[in-house]
Amino acid sequence: MTTEPEPSQPQVTQYQQIHDLVQAEFTIEEGFIEHNIPTFYVTLQPNSKQAFLRLYKQLNPMGLAPFFRKRDDKHVLQIVPKPGVKPSRNTTNIALLLATLGTVFATGFLLSLNWTQHNPLIGATMFTAAVMAIIGAHEMAHKLASNKHGVEATYPYFIPGLPPIGTFGAVIQQKSMAPNRDALFDLGMSGPVIGFIITIFVTIVGLQLSQLTFTLPENASPLQVPLLFDLIAANFPPIGRGTILLLHPVAYAGYIGMLVTMLNLLPAGQLDGGHVARVLLGDRARTILSYIAILALLLIGAWLMAILVFFLVRYPHPGSLDDVSPLSMSRKLVAIALIAIFVLTVAPLYTL
Repeated sequence: MTTEPEPSQPQVTQYQQIHDLVQAEFTIEEGFIEHNIPTFYVTLQPNSKQAFLRLYKQLNPMGLAPFFRKRDDKHVLQIVPKPGVKPSRNTTNIALLLATLGTVFATGFLLSLNWTQHNPLIGATMFTAAVMAIIGAHEMAHKLASNKHGVEATYPYFIPGLPPIGTFGAVIQQKSMAPNRDALFDLGMSGPVIGFIITIFVTIVGLQLSQLTFTLPENASPLQVPLLFDLIAANFPPIGRGTILLLHPVAYAGYIGMLVTMLNLLPAGQLDGGHVARVLLGDRARTILSYIAILALLLIGAWLMAILVFFLVRYPHPGSLDDVSPLSMSRKLVAIALIAIFVLTVAPLYTL
């Protein structure tokens, strides 16, 4: 035998207070308690996005959060308890950062062994600084965007890796949902855009340190680079003469930055591009694009990334708290720029 639990959650006992807060921002068509959750059918209005944000800020000190969804032909606002957030242990972040510095440095050292212009230790240091600047800027942009929109998030967890890259990048754990589509879009686009800018500067510097030659060294391997790399090389040509470009470790770090940008912009799972696709097209379209992305990854040789995306696809994207209010026009224009960035950084994967 089962019994219905007594309504004991805070949002039930505070129903009248919650009702008044909602009514101050929205026109309530109907209000009731559904499964112990205060629920309101409200009228969508031109300033609903701003009204929701004001309600969100008022409920936050009460330990509550509003969910705004469309159900059939009605707009439903539900007030639920905020989930508990465990404090982060920064010692883990620091340990992973140190480990990643070590694996990236070792990779840079191996890449610099055949670079005769300077000591391999110098080449390894330059490579490490370049790679970590790109990935670090990418992740800190996510962190700053999270702080701006009041989304609780950890500091970056860097992931050590093996040559020829030395790292699998970094991730930030998001501990609370974005308040609306604008915020979710900013969380997704901020990292790739800032990382892309740093990548351009790193590539320019790296190409000035690279050399042109007519003969390919015996232990060198060809590398097919993205369109962006060719465009930068055409405007900032390396020194020397020849038809073969010998990449300095810093230039190779620029290539890695383009690779990281391209992979993160895939409209798959909860990657940065997945956030953007969820905002622009909805969760069903994002799921379809995720499987297309898996196929594309297999075609360009990114087997490990394809496997990772396959597991990410299995989980639905939660969206934002306000999943009704539209995305701002300025962000839609930025989405076009993200597509251009993705095209500029696509290249089949080869290793040195």
